[in-house]
Amino acid sequence: MNVTMLLDMAADGFGDRIVVGTRETGLTAEALRSHAGGGAALVQAAGADAILYLAVNGPAFPVALFAAGTAGVPLVPVNYRLGADQLAHLVGNHPRALVVADEGRRAAVERAGLTARTPEAFLADARAAADRAPAESFVDPDSAAVIIYTSGTTSAPKGVVLRHTNLVSYVLGTVEFASADADDAALMSVPPYHIAAVSNALTNLYAGRRVIVLESFTPQDWLRTVREQGVTNAMVVPTMLARIVDEPDLDRSVPSLRSLAYGGAAMPRRIIERALAEWPDVDFVNAYGLTETSSTITVLGPADHRAALSSDDDVVRARLSSAGQAVPGIEIQVRGDDGAPLPAGEPGHIWVRGEQVSTEYAGKGSTVDGAGWFHTRDHGRLDAEGYLFLEGRVDDTIIRGAENIAPAEIEDVLLRHPDIADAVVVGVPDEEWGQRIEAVVVPRRGVDLDAPALEELRTTVRGTLRGSKTPDRILAWDELPRTPTGKLVRRDVVARLADAP
Repeated sequence: MNVTMLLDMAADGFGDRIVVGTRETGLTAEALRSHAGGGAALVQAAGADAILYLAVNGPAFPVALFAAGTAGVPLVPVNYRLGADQLAHLVGNHPRALVVADEGRRAAVERAGLTARTPEAFLADARAAADRAPAESFVDPDSAAVIIYTSGTTSAPKGVVLRHTNLVSYVLGTVEFASADADDAALMSVPPYHIAAVSNALTNLYAGRRVIVLESFTPQDWLRTVREQGVTNAMVVPTMLARIVDEPDLDRSVPSLRSLAYGGAAMPRRIIERALAEWPDVDFVNAYGLTETSSTITVLGPADHRAALSSDDDVVRARLSSAGQAVPGIEIQVRGDDGAPLPAGEPGHIWVRGEQVSTEYAGKGSTVDGAGWFHTRDHGRLDAEGYLFLEGRVDDTIIRGAENIAPAEIEDVLLRHPDIADAVVVGVPDEEWGQRIEAVVVPRRGVDLDAPALEELRTTVRGTLRGSKTPDRILAWDELPRTPTGKLVRRDVVARLADAP
């Protein structure tokens, strides 16, 4: 199967249901198929070999996704927040692409020798070209459906090739066709160049759920949209949920909301516990995945959340901090440095295998070993019941003297403190130890962390962990450098700390 077959199933099954946009101006499933056919006609007329999407999320994004699939070319969503040099490089990788770009990004496209349509012009042209939609033709399920460039928080962005088989496998393994009610609506607050935007465009369509995009997040706008649009399902990153539950004097009523998914970064336990208490009737889902795995590979479901919150068993309660268990079709191993699988409870490198896992980086070859296993470069452990606990990226490991230290363990202690809203722990170059441990915390609104309070934080860490894991220094900042999807940009933290007296 390829992704256009998912669209055909939706259009044939509930073609008059609005699936993209608001109740007032949204596109039905049949209109989405018609626009996608017109977009494919534009691709063929231009002789393009890809659709490059350089704009904010919105109705033009799913049209571009399915237009590319219909035309048999990949969609390439690009981070419009990149600097001029990086942007020029990525655009230059696709010299024959049909480009959809916001007005403010067209100059970068033109410098690369390409022309661009705005999202509004692309939608209008696709609608006008619908009667020239290409006749049904075979699209190889093993061909590239999407190429997503990784965020590059620890290295240069790499183009992950996601094939139709990867994406369809993910959809079929996690969603039941037409399972949503006619008035269900999902609220997305992630940019189009993130895998969650692609996967949610597919899964919500397949379920028959209308998708609304909030381009710019504030707690007030998010809550207002949930109420006004009758949102039943939503997805946030931890920093968004923290702002929602911590914002003072806020009406947090969400009468229509039934399910809230979160992921993309570690969720502070304090925040999820407050959210569960605030919305006891909402089903919470923690989803962990990567671009290379076509999105989610483990899920901590609503029953897991409630069981962990109410249990007297320390093992069960601890699972509230886990990423849950593998989704159908995914296998997980935790391996040691020598590549051998480790028993339950032992931390190591996380490897995954399944049909939804990508096998290629653009121009760089295979991403899996001979048996089909992919190294996520995440560090973690599995408990006896298969719940996955993440302990940070392998590249984030601090080597102090001869000891390997996982920052996540120290960050977890800091985030338990009632005055701390956000925290990061990094290794900073040190002549004596190789690296020294330094931490940065963001205080909760209205809290002033002076020098004695920060020293008390160090004492708290020392009392919980051993001395070798106590930060040599803790600083307080107003905010941490994060991507729009909540990932910490640790290299920026290290650079700033290295310059701090």
